[in-house]
Amino acid sequence: MQTSGSKSAPLGYQALSTAIVKSTSAPTLRPLGRTGTAHQQSQALMCSGVMALSPVDGKLNGRMVAQGCWGTGPKKSGVFKKNLPKHITDKSKTFEAAEHPATQFRRFYERSDLPISVHHGTSPSIDWKVEPERLDYIYLLPIFFDGLCEKESPYSFLAYRGIQDMLNAARGKEPSLICPAVPSLIIPLKKALNSRDIPTMCKAINTLQHMVRCEPRAGELLVPYYRQLLPAFNLYFRSTKNMGDAIDYSQRKRENLGELISETLELLERTGGEDAFINIKY
Repeated sequence: MQTSGSKSAPLGYQALSTAIVKSTSAPTLRPLGRTGTAHQQSQALMCSGVMALSPVDGKLNGRMVAQGCWGTGPKKSGVFKKNLPKHITDKSKTFEAAEHPATQFRRFYERSDLPISVHHGTSPSIDWKVEPERLDYIYLLPIFFDGLCEKESPYSFLAYRGIQDMLNAARGKEPSLICPAVPSLIIPLKKALNSRDIPTMCKAINTLQHMVRCEPRAGELLVPYYRQLLPAFNLYFRSTKNMGDAIDYSQRKRENLGELISETLELLERTGGEDAFINIKY
């Protein structure tokens, strides 16, 4: 728009930007590099007239906009940054066993509080200083069950064989020697089942089966404690060996955890009475 007796009106910033882009005398721009900071280059462009500052919103226009170079831009606000709590990426170690389990059995054995010793021979066994049926099962049987978590010899051997000898000695006794000690066996059994160590869990399950077979009345006493014992069964219920058409020659060792869990659940259902199935299922 022009008026009489005056020069042409100043161009708007959009027209000025178009005129700058079409200009052949403007210097060639390049993306920001290491030769100078964004502020220095912007000042140089402003002084040379290549880039104009918008009076409306303060954005940079001109040849830089036409070439798609917007500079470094504003700082990141961090709204899309994931703020994770510390140690959230650590391994859960759900299926890993404790390296050095501490048991009461080792402490009692090392200070000679247990009436047992190792009988060395072609097949190692235990020498009992007192007949097992004369012992206090309520006091000693939980200590032997706590030794199921042991991995070092002779503690692991003494605890496992000691439990077998004591259960065999109490078979058919009246009054029962095992039933009064069942409530005190839940904590060491739970500790062994939650150890996440396959050999330790197999020993604990075999011991549990042996106790129920030696004293069938113990099956009913275990029903109120299914919530402490069965969560570990649910975790390893499908941990079976896929042998295909091969033969598993180590069946006599009874170390197939999935099959042991199935056998134990069937045994508990048969000996646990009418409330056993509903407690196992739910």
